[in-house]
Amino acid sequence: MKIKFKHQAFQAEAAKAVCDVFSGQPKITPTYLIDRGLIEKKDRQITFGDGSLIDEDYIDTTGYRNGKIEISENDILKNLQTIQRNLQIEPSRELEGTYNLSIEMETGVGKTYTYIKTMYELNKRYGFTKFIVVVPSVAIREGVYKSFQLTEDHFAEDYGKKIRYFIYNSKHLYNIDQFANDSGINVMIINSQAFNARGKDARRIYMELDSFRSRRPIDVIAKTNPILIIDEPQSVEGPVTKEALTKFNPLITLRYSATLRKNETYNMIYRIDALEAYNKRLVKKIAVKGISVTGSTGTEGYLYLEGLNFSTISAPTATLEFEVRGKNGLRKVTRNVSEGYSLYENSGGLNQYKGYTVSEINGLTNMVSFINGVSVAAGEVRGFTDEEQIRRIQIRETIKSHLERERVLFHKGIKVLSLFFIDEVAKYRQYDDSDVPQNGNYAEIFEEEYRSEVENLKSSLKDDEYLKYLNGINAEETHQGYFSIDKRSNRYVDGTAKGKEDISDDVDAYDLIMKDKERLLDLREPVRFIFSHSALREGWDNPNVFQICTLKMSSSEVRKRQEVGRGLRLCVNNNGERMDANVLGDDVHAINVLTVIANESYDEFARTLQSEMAEAVADRPRVVDAGLFEGMIITGVNGVEQVIDPALARKINNSLVRNAYLDDNGALTDNYYDDVKAGKFSLPDDLVEYSTSITGILNEVYNPDTFKPEDARKANVDLHIIDDKLEMKEFKSLWKRINSKTAYIVDFDSEELITRSIAHLDRNLKVQKIFYRVESGAQKDTIADKESIVNGESFEKNESESALTEAKANSAVKYDLIGKVAESTKLTRRDVAEILKGIKKSTFDQFRNNPEEFIIKTSKLIDEQKATVIVEHIEYNLLENKYDTGIFTEPFLKRGTLGKNAVPAKRSLYNYIVTDSDTERKFAEELDKDKNVAVYVKLPNGFYIDTPVGKYNPDWAIAFYEGSVKHIYFVAETKGNLSTMQLREIESLKIHCARAHFKRISSDFVKYEVVTDYNRLLTEVMK
Repeated sequence: MKIKFKHQAFQAEAAKAVCDVFSGQPKITPTYLIDRGLIEKKDRQITFGDGSLIDEDYIDTTGYRNGKIEISENDILKNLQTIQRNLQIEPSRELEGTYNLSIEMETGVGKTYTYIKTMYELNKRYGFTKFIVVVPSVAIREGVYKSFQLTEDHFAEDYGKKIRYFIYNSKHLYNIDQFANDSGINVMIINSQAFNARGKDARRIYMELDSFRSRRPIDVIAKTNPILIIDEPQSVEGPVTKEALTKFNPLITLRYSATLRKNETYNMIYRIDALEAYNKRLVKKIAVKGISVTGSTGTEGYLYLEGLNFSTISAPTATLEFEVRGKNGLRKVTRNVSEGYSLYENSGGLNQYKGYTVSEINGLTNMVSFINGVSVAAGEVRGFTDEEQIRRIQIRETIKSHLERERVLFHKGIKVLSLFFIDEVAKYRQYDDSDVPQNGNYAEIFEEEYRSEVENLKSSLKDDEYLKYLNGINAEETHQGYFSIDKRSNRYVDGTAKGKEDISDDVDAYDLIMKDKERLLDLREPVRFIFSHSALREGWDNPNVFQICTLKMSSSEVRKRQEVGRGLRLCVNNNGERMDANVLGDDVHAINVLTVIANESYDEFARTLQSEMAEAVADRPRVVDAGLFEGMIITGVNGVEQVIDPALARKINNSLVRNAYLDDNGALTDNYYDDVKAGKFSLPDDLVEYSTSITGILNEVYNPDTFKPEDARKANVDLHIIDDKLEMKEFKSLWKRINSKTAYIVDFDSEELITRSIAHLDRNLKVQKIFYRVESGAQKDTIADKESIVNGESFEKNESESALTEAKANSAVKYDLIGKVAESTKLTRRDVAEILKGIKKSTFDQFRNNPEEFIIKTSKLIDEQKATVIVEHIEYNLLENKYDTGIFTEPFLKRGTLGKNAVPAKRSLYNYIVTDSDTERKFAEELDKDKNVAVYVKLPNGFYIDTPVGKYNPDWAIAFYEGSVKHIYFVAETKGNLSTMQLREIESLKIHCARAHFKRISSDFVKYEVVTDYNRLLTEVMK
């Protein structure tokens, strides 16, 4: 299997931001340099073009170097500030350090991919070829090297060239000569210990070495003027390393991290932090199974409530673990119990369970109550327990969660992995006197619990394929360890022994976990559970880690955010395709869920994680007021931009207050989030077209609930298909009319696109001129103290002397305008040339005002017309293939929470309806009450229509009883607001395509409509 990489807008935007800082810099061919040393003369000579001679061994350094930065620091600062304002980052007042830029990217969004892309872009635009990636550890170094390998072909397709990359090794210094003497893009990957740690090997980089022609490696590297890329600078840049980094003589320094220290951000140029990554669905959603230990209930009786189970066809049950009397003493058993179940009777008469008869199973509180007044919450342990029992529960819960997720994702071709963090290697692996490895306690418990849980699952499985998969893997081969190894004893160690290395004592295990992601992601590879100490906290991740279990005591040294970071990356299927919004749409977080099995209660874990996330976004605004909007740029649906002045800022803020979107403290309310999700976000009529921009600004505001993980135990409802409904003649008739697959074709004249694009550009292209604000000031007559000088408070601005000066675009910079627009829009150069020739002179003259913005906005407006033309000319043709009812019968399609998003159903194909919004919940409730409805179903993700703008999955399919309505068969899309301004452009295009699809497959037998509520549906079916 080979992991496939996609072009993601935010990664391209981050690379562009870095390049745009140096906008105006000419593209320079790498300079070949020769330094002449004074070494003992030998017989060999070199003749230069000017006729001069030099002995070959006089040459101290040869190679290529990056070209110098030729634009002024003042121009760089202006570029930097413009980019920062556009990206809503506080502008830098001055360049902090020489050409130092910081890029903040949340763990799991593709930081390494982004800086590799940035290297290619810097080479393409400016000719830079020498790069050094500095990392804090061997583990991260190996991960970075692997990323270069994985992305090699992907980037070669995009840029027509490959990077030559290598890991620095003081014993292989020939790589440095190749690095210097190759004119292509070259990258050296080096961990900081290789140049700042003590010891002979670390010092070799600064030594004149006979094996390196009496040169110092650092001198050869420094002569190339490399661009430094520091990966995780907060872990790299101690005082010693900072000083050492200057010896590399960097041209530019780029810092990439998810956790940049605020006082070391150095000209922040791009940010996609934890808040933005989650809101944009670029990382997994987090769910938590907490284990809450409560003191003795007054007896020594043990009791653990695993969870609650609900069904519309039987009474609710609870899964309880308790002790029973056996022939050889007490043993623990797990039983599904219902109201009236007596633990005393079923334990063999153990006195500690007297009075423990179940009186209530409450799905709203997720608790079980007994007639003696005791109540137990899901995930709670009561009575006498020891640490081993808690760890056993955690291991069992991890295996259960793994199997539940695996059972769903197996059919989607997605391998599921689980990761255990442990506090002591000996608990996983021990050694006898002959150093033969044996299972430790955790490994023994894992194998026992794995066999038990798999057997329990097999008894309920009807799925031959998944059952065959489980039967093909035994407990012993499905777990593996990754720990440091003591080279002297060749044993796993806890990471404190001298001579340790971050590798496994099993070379194959090390390669599998650290180097061979593809094999670990293959369903044919039996390893699915990985045990680790500290080595996997950083440097290694795998997109298909879905469970993380912390089998150790909490420590301030290991933060929750660091632990969950190992599993945040979006998963991939067995074709290497990432399961992101492009594939799954709004259901990214239905598939991509990271479940943490914590060694503490859910509340404790959630509170700590939220606190750590709050620290990570500390510079985000905390409240909404008029000041939040003032000075921001908002864009209308036609692409026209407007700067928010104080009056407009107050108007927007007052509208939010009137609609109860803000509470008394200026915090966004649930009402705001519900309306946005349901498409009902309300604004004054003259601001509706700016709704996307305004919600974008509001999304910048920190909301602690964004990071509140889901309580995994509260998903207590499983969806099951009702076989009788599946066999109803009304459903069969409905399904027969909508299960056809289609393929679309688009046939349009390019002249039409050219004509429409010209008119669209003349009407809507508005390019802002570049202005510099010139402000004057003078030193104060009196200065309070020394600190005021340091803080810049000894000067005051003369507001009356402020003036705006129009800036001119740098005429020395040459732009391939037609080529850039053609590249962005995927049109031919001829068509782009015709469009640009056709627009008005006043429209084209805006290019001189701001060339970069002209190119971006022109491309966007042409793309809008291209999408519209495509959709207007789209036709669907029937295919022979049809959807099978198997898409409805996938096990564990979706889980819900009773009383929250799970609605019991009588007329649905399923026992419950799990809804995503208040609009859907109300719609489903009305459907279920209507006696004229024969059967309905919330269509699964597997049912979709192909469109030029992505897959489209309609919401509902409904069959009415014959004679009750005019349109018996109906497919509905529920939206909170039908205003065309409120519907996103891509949604409108998909809806247009859906109408064409259903018209083609069913003529007038099936009606497709977008509705706001059930009354609107009834209006449509009666027409």
